[in-house]
Amino acid sequence: MTGPAVPAVPAADLPADAALLDIREADEWAAGHAPTAEHLPMSELTGRLDELPDSDPLYVVCRSGGRSARVVAYLAAQGYPAVNVDGGMKAWAGLGREIVAEGGRAPEII
Repeated sequence: MTGPAVPAVPAADLPADAALLDIREADEWAAGHAPTAEHLPMSELTGRLDELPDSDPLYVVCRSGGRSARVVAYLAAQGYPAVNVDGGMKAWAGLGREIVAEGGRAPEII
């Protein structure tokens, strides 16, 4: 039995000005992320809800879309207008969209 479907958009259909919340862990974020994304690791989310970007909708991304789907389901239950980015950062990178890394390293999606 599966839960209710979460709102989702393919990475290819993500608006250029989308407010993007990257919920991957610190090592994943440092390796490569969207330049305009905000970072809030999934493992810290429930204690840091007051730090969520004030955006409607808020697009949530992880590596491939699984963790972000769980976060979107949770946020939707809390009344946040969240949307999952299907395919995650792997799809983002596959589309040739910009990726930046921390510490001057070559960006990659891990």
